[in-house]
Amino acid sequence: MNPPTALAPETTIAIIGAGRLGGVLARAFRADGLTVHGPLRRGDEIPDADIALLCVPDAAISEAASAARPHATRIGHVSGATPLDDVDFSIHPLQTFTGTESADVFHGIGAAIAGRTPEDKNIAEQLARTLGARPFEVDDPHRAGYHAAASFASNFVLTVLDAAEQLAASAGIPGDEVRDLLAPLLRRTVDNWQSSGSTASLTGPIARGDEVTITRQRAAVDEADLALTSLFDELVTATRAIARQKVAV
Repeated sequence: MNPPTALAPETTIAIIGAGRLGGVLARAFRADGLTVHGPLRRGDEIPDADIALLCVPDAAISEAASAARPHATRIGHVSGATPLDDVDFSIHPLQTFTGTESADVFHGIGAAIAGRTPEDKNIAEQLARTLGARPFEVDDPHRAGYHAAASFASNFVLTVLDAAEQLAASAGIPGDEVRDLLAPLLRRTVDNWQSSGSTASLTGPIARGDEVTITRQRAAVDEADLALTSLFDELVTATRAIARQKVAV
């Protein structure tokens, strides 16, 4: 069987949910020549459509699905962690969105898909390919773990970067320069991780076994902000585990 292609041009999609992702999806599907209703706010009248795509908070999916069911042949959601209890399929673009992105933002990114039936999964894959995304399957039992991985790769990275900003500021680096100075280091680290993985890419005092420098760093963190000390300690412990793998290899 040939892999699914993009959706047929006559497909109609109702985007329910006018948040960041809903607006970007509506622009992207329109740019692909599809008929798009919305993004609709919850409570708006829902027109009949081939597909209703729910871009609402996870807790609102069940109610939104019930409201859309009489008006759509198939219903999907864009949640990364929520199972398919109330919908036919899901498609979760593996990207962070501010709501201002252009229609081509989906080109080349991953999109986690799932469906109750092969036909439902086929629709999810067609949606992903229409957007220019790369579909990959994640079933219900693994959705929470997959979504946690995405949080580590995006949300928690920002937590660590915020700590880096605070510590750089405490070292006297002007606040308006910190991100510009740290960004090249961050980009190279991500590039190295993408090509070689964490173990091969790890550098710095923990990788070298330089306990004197680690102790000095911890003292500096204590002096800058005691609230960051526990985060530093947890990260050192986790990074030591990576360093041990590096030695073992």
